[in-house]
Amino acid sequence: MERRSIIVSFLAGCLWLCLGLFPFSQALALTPIQLSDLSYERCPAEMQGIVTSGSNEDANCFMIKGKAKNTSGKYIVDADVFGRIYDANGSPTFENRGRVGTILEVPPGISEFQIPVSVAANQPEPLQLKKFKASGFTSRVRPFYYDNEDVE
Repeated sequence: MERRSIIVSFLAGCLWLCLGLFPFSQALALTPIQLSDLSYERCPAEMQGIVTSGSNEDANCFMIKGKAKNTSGKYIVDADVFGRIYDANGSPTFENRGRVGTILEVPPGISEFQIPVSVAANQPEPLQLKKFKASGFTSRVRPFYYDNEDVE
């Protein structure tokens, strides 16, 4: 009986160690991405009207641009970008929402990104971009979320 419990314990320990070698948990681990050189500009004319404010109000389309620094050495996908966007009066453009958008792919090193956002037409420029940060995954967590033909 004692021999049996030793064997079971040994096998359980081996299984635990072997599972630790496989990358099961890597997809679940968020990888931080540093954002810098943030700016914005109006969307090209062909994009106007594509990005809406989610209501019947008129909205202006802006393209948030910047650089993403991935120091992990791994290819990052589905990076969620969070930040605050304020209008010229200091009023928030996204009430009760900190998520700005997604960077689909961030290779190791420094790369450029852009995210389209809509802002109510009655909110004056210049916009203020504050507290932007991003984090993503080493494997796709939303495989059906995007239509790859629409992504540049």
